[in-house]
Parts: sequence; structure tokens; C-alpha cells
Amino acid sequence: MTRGFSPTGVSTEAAVFARRVVEAVEPVSVARAKSLLFAVSRLGAFGLLVGLPLEVEVLFSDPVIERACVSGLSSHSPATVRTVRANLRYVADRLLPSARPARIPRERAKPPYSASELAAYMALARAQTTPSRRHRALSYICLGAGAGLVGSDLREVRGLDVVSRSGGVLVEVHGRRERAVPVRREFHDDLLAAAGFAGEAYLTGGSEPQRRNLTNPLSSSLAGGIDLGPLDGGRLRSTWLRACAGEIGLRAFLDAAGVTSSQRLGDIVAGLPAAEEHEAVVLLEGHG
Repeated sequence: MTRGFSPTGVSTEAAVFARRVVEAVEPVSVARAKSLLFAVSRLGAFGLLVGLPLEVEVLFSDPVIERACVSGLSSHSPATVRTVRANLRYVADRLLPSARPARIPRERAKPPYSASELAAYMALARAQTTPSRRHRALSYICLGAGAGLVGSDLREVRGLDVVSRSGGVLVEVHGRRERAVPVRREFHDDLLAAAGFAGEAYLTGGSEPQRRNLTNPLSSSLAGGIDLGPLDGGRLRSTWLRACAGEIGLRAFLDAAGVTSSQRLGDIVAGLPAAEEHEAVVLLEGHG
């Protein structure tokens, strides 16, 4: 696959090393072979520059790869550096699999609930045997699927933190990431009723802000057998995320921009002005 191709801009020694390494990897196409040749030849050139032997075991360690990308490719664009790093790690994974640390798989978003599943859980919550259990269960669903709250953000919401203003209903979240979250309008009535019942108390129950595993009893009480397992807070948040993404046209934007990863979206959003509260209420379907 590498015959007839020679990396340019590097010494003969580095080019020979690159061809030998890439042939051992057995790339699936000519284009892939060229991309790997470029990356490995630059790694070889860096090794010669700093006095390292052209040996796979030496050059394809993580520290050498990082130094080669940072120091040896300083004149290249960030996109090129990222591509070279990815290609070098690809080669290392295949030539030195036992020396590479196990990769931690990226956590995927949990699947959102369907409208029918959510309606079934709401029915189970309304069928709880006491007003206290009923309001706690409804609060769990409304704060999760209606405002996207999980963890401490969910546990530390009191009844007084649910307010009607700016044309909708908002949850005032306290703690490390203080913010006001518009509640989707289909959850307004149940959440307002639960908030009125709780008053100064926590909506999901308990008396200590640091309490743990509080949602486990709630999740277990909202289970309907084989077809409806214990309620999952992560899936409730995914339900809210999908609904809001649909309202703001996120899929259309990503498709139009040709974006498949959210890595740079935070940088883009950081330069935008924050939406006014009443604008967020309308945008996220919290009005009414």
C-alpha cells in the first residue's frame, strides 16, 4: 500500500521508518496510507531531532506523541495537529495494544421517554396513596422532564423556588450553577400544585440538603411491572433535552452547519449574549 509513496519534508531515515510502520498497520486504502505516512514521518522526524531511537516502543508512547504534536507541529494548524495525534494513537493501538491504557468509553445520552411512557408515569404518580407521596412523585417527574433537573439541582429545590413570572413558570436553581429554568408548560399545573403543598420544604422530600439516594424510593414507587420499569432521572433529563432541542431547531442548525460533534458549541455560545428570561420562557415552550 505504501509503495511508490514517500513522505516529503523529512529525512530519508524518517521516511523509511514511516513506511515500515505504516506497512505493519496495513491501512485499508491509499488515502488512509498517505494520512498515516504523514503522521508517522513527523513523529520520526521529531524523534531524530531530540535524539530518540526510531523504535516503535519508544516513539509511540503517549508522552512522545504529545511532545511531537505540541513541539514538532507548531507551524501546522490545530486541525492538522489533532488529526496527526489521532492517527498516531491509531497506530499505537494496533502495534502496541498491551502498552496502551484502556480507554474509558464516552458516556452516551440516555434514551428519552416517549409521550406514552411519560403519561403512564404521570398516571402512576397521581395514583399514589397519600398527598405527600403524590406531590413528591409528580415533582420528580416535572422537575426532570419539565426542567431537566437531576442530582443536587433536583434534590435542593423547595416549593418556594417554583415561581410564576415572565409569562411562565420557572424553577430557581441554587448551588454551584445558579439559574432560573423555564418549566415546559405541560408540567405547570402539577408542579405548581406540588410547590404549593411543599412550601418551604424540599419538593422531592427529606430535610437535609446533602441527603443521598432520595430519588431511589421515588423511582421504585413509580414502576409498572415489565413494561414500565423504575423511573430513571437521566432519562427524564434526556426527555427535556430532546423537547427543547426540537423547539429551538437544533437538528436543523447542526445539519445546515455540517456539525456532528458538540465540541465547539460551547465556544460559540460563549460569545453570544444571554437570553432575557421572558425570551427563554417562550423559546423553551414554558409560556402559558
